Amino acid sequence: MLMPVRCFTCGKPVAEYKDEYAERVAKGEPAEKVLDSLGITRYCCRRMFVSHVELIDEILPFPRY
Repeated sequence: MLMPVRCFTCGKPVAEYKDEYAERVAKGEPAEKVLDSLGITRYCCRRMFVSHVELIDEILPFPRY
C-alpha cells in the first residue's frame, strides 16, 4: 500500500525520504548507500524501505463496495 509516515518501531519520520530513495535505487544506486546518504541508519527504519511493496496500482482497478 502506501509507505507509512513513521517507522513502526522507533517513530522516526520515514515517508519524506520515499521518493528520493525510489528514484535513486531505480537509477541503479545500491540501496545501502542511498539509505546511508539519506541518514537512515537504524535497522528498524531501513526495514521500512527495503520491505515496502507498492500495491496501490494493483488495488485501484477493483470497485469499492
